[in-house]
Amino acid sequence: MFSGNVAEELSDLVNSSSEFLRYLNDLAARLGLDLVDLKADHIAVRCNQPATAERWKKGFLQHGVLFSEKEINGRPVALFELHEPLTVGPWQISVVELPWPGERVYRHEGWEHVEIVLPGDEEQLSARAIALMSDEGLSRPGISVKNSAPKGAGERLLNPTLAVSDGNVTIKFHPWSLKEVVESERAS
Repeated sequence: MFSGNVAEELSDLVNSSSEFLRYLNDLAARLGLDLVDLKADHIAVRCNQPATAERWKKGFLQHGVLFSEKEINGRPVALFELHEPLTVGPWQISVVELPWPGERVYRHEGWEHVEIVLPGDEEQLSARAIALMSDEGLSRPGISVKNSAPKGAGERLLNPTLAVSDGNVTIKFHPWSLKEVVESERAS
């Protein structure tokens, strides 16, 4: 995913990259989801310790700029624009989401999900996303589908989420990119 020299603070993320990509491709195949034609907005990590979040923040700051940091759903979330995009499957992704730990304890710390932008009516997001996947894939044991609507202070865009997960990796769908959401805050 990374190219060139990577900050030492991110070494665990570098080491887990191939496993994340394997899980991502496996989930997409099981869902009958073709990743090539989709627009990936950002990739996100998850951690259980504030010290890990601080270490990763320090590492990401060596590879990009922090363009937003605010509380969402009761915990800080930092957004970074990388100087060089990460290669994630068929995509080049330059935005990384780093939430600080919350109440939930994750099985593993590291790369957790990618988010896909499906522009259009917010209320029809779930229907548009589900139409991209096979009924058989969505009904497989171990596949969970969850709708939510995370919101940060000052956000003016409705940005519902449909998350599809197998417990190892998650693919999320939104109608807006993170940059569009952040810009909507600044317009208020």
